Amino acid sequence: MENNKKRYTYDTLSEAVNDLQKRGYTYDFLIPEEKECIYCQQNSLELSADEFFIDEIYRFEGMTDPGDESIVFAISSEKHNIKGLVINSFGADFGYRSSKLVEDLYRKSRRL
Repeated sequence: MENNKKRYTYDTLSEAVNDLQKRGYTYDFLIPEEKECIYCQQNSLELSADEFFIDEIYRFEGMTDPGDESIVFAISSEKHNIKGLVINSFGADFGYRSSKLVEDLYRKSRRL
């Protein structure tokens, strides 16, 4: 099966976020420290891995420190009829639970 999905490229994190929001990814999702889910603050919704799809992933390195990295996941949930963004920054304070969830997100995205 051929993938005809348009590929986007962005130079900055803000450019990616602005364009994704224009394309309908308007909800902000967080990765809570204490839970293994993705949380949508706007409607107090917790999504488990089987309730969403990863549509796109973008990775950015810090301008002053290449060790600082941000990843934007554009996700959607047909079950809840929402699309939004998970923005995750890596740095010295990046926790194990967050890194495990991001690893799970990457693993899931490779199956798409």
